[in-house]
Amino acid sequence: MAKPRNYSLESPTARLKLDIRKKPHWQRLGPGLSLGYRRNEGAGTWSIRAADGQGGEWLKKFGIADDFTKADGKAIFNYGQAVTEARKLVRGGDEDEVEEEQGNKPVTLGIAMDRYKDDLVSRGAGASNATTPKGHLPASLLTKPVPLLDSQELRKWRDAMLAKMAPASVNRYCKVIKAALNLAAKADRRIKNEHAWTTGLQLLPDANEVNNVILTDPQVMSFVRAAYAHDEKLGEFTDVLAQSGARPSQAARLYVRDLIAHKTEPRLMMPKSAKGGGLNRTSKKVERYSVHITPALAERLAKAAKGRPASAPLLVRSNGKTWGVDGKGVSDDYREDVAEVVKAIGLDPDEVGMYALRHSSIVRNLLLNVPIRVVAASHNTSVAEIERTYSKFITEHSGNLSRRALLDHQAAPVADNVVPMAA
Repeated sequence: MAKPRNYSLESPTARLKLDIRKKPHWQRLGPGLSLGYRRNEGAGTWSIRAADGQGGEWLKKFGIADDFTKADGKAIFNYGQAVTEARKLVRGGDEDEVEEEQGNKPVTLGIAMDRYKDDLVSRGAGASNATTPKGHLPASLLTKPVPLLDSQELRKWRDAMLAKMAPASVNRYCKVIKAALNLAAKADRRIKNEHAWTTGLQLLPDANEVNNVILTDPQVMSFVRAAYAHDEKLGEFTDVLAQSGARPSQAARLYVRDLIAHKTEPRLMMPKSAKGGGLNRTSKKVERYSVHITPALAERLAKAAKGRPASAPLLVRSNGKTWGVDGKGVSDDYREDVAEVVKAIGLDPDEVGMYALRHSSIVRNLLLNVPIRVVAASHNTSVAEIERTYSKFITEHSGNLSRRALLDHQAAPVADNVVPMAA
C-alpha cells in the first residue's frame, strides 16, 4: 500500500521546522487511524490515535523519530517505518495489505478476555471467572490491541479498583486478566509486551487476608431448611452444597448417573473444578471424586431424578432449566432467592452467600479432627490452600488440642492411684 504523503513529516529536516508543542501533528492513515508526530526539544516521538469503536478514541506513543539518530525500525522510526508500524499494531497488516483486512489483526484486550472465557469453558470451568473481571474493564482498555497495552494504564486501572472492592478481590481480577493476556501472547508471536501486565497488574501486597464467612452448624441447617421452604429445587441445590462442601459450579455439573444411592453409604461423584486441575488434559475428560451425603438427601435426589436419563443434569431449577447457563457456569438467577433465604434466617445477604456453605464445611471438618489432606481431597483443593485460607481456624483448633497436654502445678492435686499393699 502506498504511503500517505505529508511533506512536513517525511524527513527530519522538515519535521525540525515545525513548532515545538505538546499537541502532535496528525496524519490520517485510514478509517479510525491516524499517525501523530510530537515535536520536542530533542527527538520527536511517533504516536497512534485510533477509534475505540464506542464513539471514543485512544492514543499510544510507540517510538522515537529519526530526527537526530538513524532509524533502526525497532525503537527509532523514520516516517515510512512509522506508518507501517502504526498499521501493523492496530490493523495487524503490513504495507502490502489493505487497511480493512482483519484476518491478521492483533487481538484487543476484550477479545483476549473472550477467548480466555472460551478456554475456561472448554476445561469445564465457569465462564463467570472471566466475564466478571471483564465487566470492570473500561472500553478504553477493552478495545486496545494487546501489543499496545502499557504498564502505567494497567496499574492505573488496578489502583482505581481499590475504591470499589477489597485488595484481595483486585488481586483475583488481576490474576484472571494476566492469564487471558498470557494466553493471547502464547497464540500470537507479535505480542511481546508481557512486561506491561507483569508489572502493571502486579499483585497488591498484604492482600491475602480472606474474609470467608463461617456459619455454625445450626446456622447451616437453618440455611438449608429455609432454602427448601423458599423453593424445593433451591433446597436440593443448597443441601448438596452444604453436605459436600463443593463449589456451586461443580454441583451444577452433576449428572443423574453421578448419584450413587447406596442404602447405607450414599455418595455423589462430584466433578472436579478445572481450576483445581479437574480436566484430564489428554483425554479431555472431567475427573470426579466421591463425596458422602446423607441417606435422606440421596433418597430425595433419587426420587426427583426418577425417569430421567443418566446423562441429564441431577440438579435443576423449578422451571426445569439447569443451574448452569448453556454449560458456561452457574446462573446468577439464584442470587436474589438466596438473599431472601439469608434474610429469613436473620443473616446479612451482603455477607453470606452460597460459598459460606463451602467454607463452613471445610472448617467443620478441620474442627472434627479430620486430617487436612483428607479435607483438601474431599473439597477439591490443596493442603497449601487450606493452610493459607483457614490458618486461623487450624491455629485455634491446634490450641485446643495442645491445651489438653498442659500440666498445671497450681491445680488441685490428683489423688494418687497407687495403693499400698497390706503387710
